[in-house]
Amino acid sequence: MHPATPPTHGTMAVPVHRTPVPRRRLLRRLLAAAVAVPLLLGGAVACGGDDEAGSDGKVELSIFWWGGEARAQLTEQALALYTEKNPNVTFKKTWQANQGYFDKLATLTAGGNPPDIFQIDDNFLTEYAARNTTLDLTEYKDNGKLDVSKFPESLWQYGVVDGKLAGLAAGENTQGLVYNKTLLTKNGLPEPTTGMSWEEHIAWAEQVAKKTKVPGTMDASAVDKAFWVWLRQQGKDLYKGNDLGFTVEDVTKWFELWKGARDRGATPTPDVIHEGNATDITKQLVVTGKAGTSWVWVNQMPELKKNTKDELGVVAYPGDPGAQWARAAMYWSVFRGSKHKDAAVDVLNFLSNDPEAVKLLGTDRGLPSNLELRDQVSQSVTDPAMKQSIEVETKLAETFGAAPQVPIKGHSKVRAELTKAAEEAQYGRLTPAQAAEQFYAACKSAIA
Repeated sequence: MHPATPPTHGTMAVPVHRTPVPRRRLLRRLLAAAVAVPLLLGGAVACGGDDEAGSDGKVELSIFWWGGEARAQLTEQALALYTEKNPNVTFKKTWQANQGYFDKLATLTAGGNPPDIFQIDDNFLTEYAARNTTLDLTEYKDNGKLDVSKFPESLWQYGVVDGKLAGLAAGENTQGLVYNKTLLTKNGLPEPTTGMSWEEHIAWAEQVAKKTKVPGTMDASAVDKAFWVWLRQQGKDLYKGNDLGFTVEDVTKWFELWKGARDRGATPTPDVIHEGNATDITKQLVVTGKAGTSWVWVNQMPELKKNTKDELGVVAYPGDPGAQWARAAMYWSVFRGSKHKDAAVDVLNFLSNDPEAVKLLGTDRGLPSNLELRDQVSQSVTDPAMKQSIEVETKLAETFGAAPQVPIKGHSKVRAELTKAAEEAQYGRLTPAQAAEQFYAACKSAIA
């Protein structure tokens, strides 16, 4: 989770000026304007040598991330530890809440003042990499200066865009079906299990609804990560190269699956489903008591648990768990035109592989990418919900499939269009087939 906490530590983020221009169009304009900046600065750096320290040998690296105050404190402690071990390197730190972060990052990049190191996710990694904003980390990986030898292979590979390592996974995550264990136990009902088929899941949810009068499952037709896993189980994918990896017929089947669940009373009503689609993790239906399950990321368990007195459990999404993968919860990337590329990459390596730093950062950005250090961190975790999520993801890692390609340009729009089309079907304004046609056409436009 990335709580929407205003920035109160580090260098304050410049306010994002709101304009009538739609956010997606604004980001594209800013990113387009940024194309010349990394190319120009990258050329200048190449001519002037790699890392340019000051006359006193000192280097100041700028670093930008999103998150709340707790994340800021942990990150600042880890960076202070780096400076303690590398006295010639200091940091200019800037952070802000998730809301507006990518507007600010695009503004900084387009304005010729990008940070040396920045946090990014899979919604935007491809766009920044395609515009030569991110440094290709492959050379550093190959020469060992960026050590990924203890990462799950599919995890570091999930940062590769067009053959270039554009981002280093700051932590690992995967999909999780969270359920209300207290509700089930109280009513003598079985818990869902990993490997249960989608049809079995819906039948189980119908049984829960009949016995408890609480809909057994949140309708997942608008949940992009659930649709993605389901596609992979059908031998398809969300994307294939620079195109969609699915057909209108695939979407129709997905929407029909959930229409059947609604017709059987296994899901909440459309208005409640809309609430689940629109609210943040702290108000998911599994913790508000309006559904027996919710479709989330495994590392969100602790945040969910804070908002309910009931005991929660978590398993893989229905179907073959091998369709799930070691997803980068987020990445660290280095600006291609940085004057201190080597130093910046060394910081990335430190944050992922230094035992003290990894212990400090804990699981705030997902499970530690370094498997050996993850084991050490898991042994020191005291939060029962976090311990549970670590155990579940560690178990699921045994069946992880290969990582899919990083989402292509337009992914954020694709996610939004799925919600829009799914809700048209949920409310009965469109048939599953009509909603699928609408979604597919919107996706084609989004990725064009």
